[in-house]
Order: sequence, then C-alpha cells, then structure tokens
Amino acid sequence: MQPTNRLYYDHAYLTAFDARVVAVRPDGWAALDCSAFYPTSGGQPYDTGTLQWGDVTAHVTDVEVQDGIVWHKLDALPPQDMPVHGCIDWPRRLDHMQQHAGDHMIAGAAWQLYGAVTIGLHLGQTESTIDMDLPGGRTRLTAEEIDTLEAMVNARVQQDDPILCWFPAPDELAALPLRKRPTVSEHVRVVAMGDYEMVACGGTHPATTGQIGPVKILSTAPARGKLRLTFVAGMRAVRYFQRVARCAEGLSAALSATPDTALDALHHERETAQEARRAAREQLTLAMMETLLRDAISLPCGTLYCGHIAYGEPETLLHAAAALTAQPGAIALLSCPRKDARMLIFARSANGALDMAQLLRESGARGGGKPDMAQGSAPDGAALESAKRILFNK
Repeated sequence: MQPTNRLYYDHAYLTAFDARVVAVRPDGWAALDCSAFYPTSGGQPYDTGTLQWGDVTAHVTDVEVQDGIVWHKLDALPPQDMPVHGCIDWPRRLDHMQQHAGDHMIAGAAWQLYGAVTIGLHLGQTESTIDMDLPGGRTRLTAEEIDTLEAMVNARVQQDDPILCWFPAPDELAALPLRKRPTVSEHVRVVAMGDYEMVACGGTHPATTGQIGPVKILSTAPARGKLRLTFVAGMRAVRYFQRVARCAEGLSAALSATPDTALDALHHERETAQEARRAAREQLTLAMMETLLRDAISLPCGTLYCGHIAYGEPETLLHAAAALTAQPGAIALLSCPRKDARMLIFARSANGALDMAQLLRESGARGGGKPDMAQGSAPDGAALESAKRILFNK
C-alpha cells in the first residue's frame, strides 16, 4: 500500500477533499489514497469530521498514522475502492493550529531568553502544556520572567509574520539554523516563523503569526524534574480573558472597588474578618471557661472540666483546653460540632498521669495523640459521656 498523500502538509486551510478508499479494517478503520485529516502526532490531537459516499455520512472519530498510512476511525465503513468526500471540523482544526503555533512562539522565545529546551508538548481540550529543560535544573519562572516571555511572544504575534512550511533537501536542511535537531532523519518538514523561530515539525499552523491570536501563559510549575508551562492561545485565550474580566467585575462590585483596587480591598476585608473572628473567639473562650470553671468536678485523678460547646469551633476548643490545663491537676474533656459529628479534645495538665490518647480510644472515639493531649471525633455525645464515666471509676 502506498503512503497516504497528506494534504494538510501543503494546505492547512483545506476543509474538504475527494479521495478513494484503499483499505478497510473490520475494527472500524479505513485508509484513503489522500487525506486532509491530521493524525495524532507531535503532541497535536487528531482532526474530526465526516466522510460521505452515496447517501451515507460517516463520522471520523479518531485518526492515526502507521507506516505512512493515515487511518480514519469511522462509525460506518465504506466499501473498498469507494470514492468518498471528506469534510474537516474546521473550528477544531483552527483551534489546534492556534495552540500548536502558540507552542512554537513560546518555545522559541523561551529558548532565546532563558536557554529553555522544549522536550514535550500536549494540546489539551481547554489548555496546553510545554515541558522544558532549563539551565541549572530550574523548574519555575519568576513572575517577571513570565511577563517578559509573554510580551515577546505577543509582540511577534502582532507583527503578523509569515509562517512557512516545507521539506528542504538534505544539504539545505543541514545549513538551516534549527532551534533543535529533528527527531527523524528522512522527509524532515521545517516550520519557520518570521526570522526568530525555525524547527522541524509535521503539524498544522496558521499562514501568519497574527492568526495565532493572543497568547496567555497561565502558569509554570515543576513536573518530573522539568518545567511545565501551561498556556492558551487564540480563541481559548479570548475566552480566558472574558472569564477573568467577569470575575474581576463581580469581585470589584462585591467589594465596592475598581478592578485596579479590588485586590487591596480584598486583603483589607480578610484582615478585618480575621480580626473579628479573633475577637469572637476570645469572647467565646471566656464564656466557655466561665461555664467549665463553674461546673468543675473534683475527682481523685484531678479536677475535671467537661462539656460540649454547641457554638464552639475547633480552634476555640484548642484554646480552651490549653488554658484549662495550664492549671495543675486539670483534666479537660471537650467537644464541639464538626459537620455531622463531634470533634473531641481530651487534655490534661503537664503534671498529670493519665494517658489522654488511651482514654480517647477507650471512650469509643476515633483519633489519637499524645498522653497529655489527644484529638478525635465521634458521631454523638456518647464518647464524651463514656470518657467521663471512666474517669469517675478511676
């Protein structure tokens, strides 16, 4: 079988074509003598679309290449030698073209600015990632470095430089200033953008850099010892900016601020709320302490302070337990609501002999800790009452 004539190499904007079926497989795959469908390769996902013959329209749901043959996964198989008419899902193809070209722009600029070597690309459904090897083993870029990289990429996008794709002869290929060496030795296809990016690539790309659209770097983070950069380009970037703008507008309105001052206003709101919570916690702790001190029980093993604080929070409970057990001979058995259960804190003074972690387990609660303080949970108040009975019997 002859290799498939891959029409997308020379015509990335071709959305319809005519071909002939040269092979079919019983598992639902068909090969054509020529195809504009891009097969998954180089980090770029496959095209989707339809093949038509007679009154049948079959959907192309996957595309692969094997030994130069492009295979199309179909939900209906055409007969051998049948002439077919193919149609590409253009919005999907254009999106992949924008993301793939955006990858080139970022990878080329990162190499020039920071010496980053691209080792992998993945075009996802909502965002794309580039894995890079940075000098010195760095796995992150600073905010300033990201801004510089992003500004360079978008400035080059706005230049609307031509994007050229061709198969150079071996002697020409050897003389080209490629950003990285090709991963194949034959039929090497080169992609060049302006005078700043040139690399071997078999993917689909727009005709000019301006058609990539805006490029937004979302994050950089370590991944398997390398740097992983996440980005969006084209209409994905436009949709991202729209979401961020709506969020900023809503946040600004809620804080009675402008988008430029919303972050400062949010920090102020959080500080005010934290201070209010601290003051409320102090008041709750005082009220809790008054109740517990009033209802204290003297036992042979120490002074018991026991109670369920229906309005308390875990942090409040910890503060109360610490304050109570600062007194010699004190034992604190405390609980408060926690979702659909109860949080428990069992604590004793430093001079006590009881093992609070053991007491927690003996009471039927779940949790653990140290002899002087243990934390756990129980579905209801039975564990607290059980622990109280155990202490009365000591």
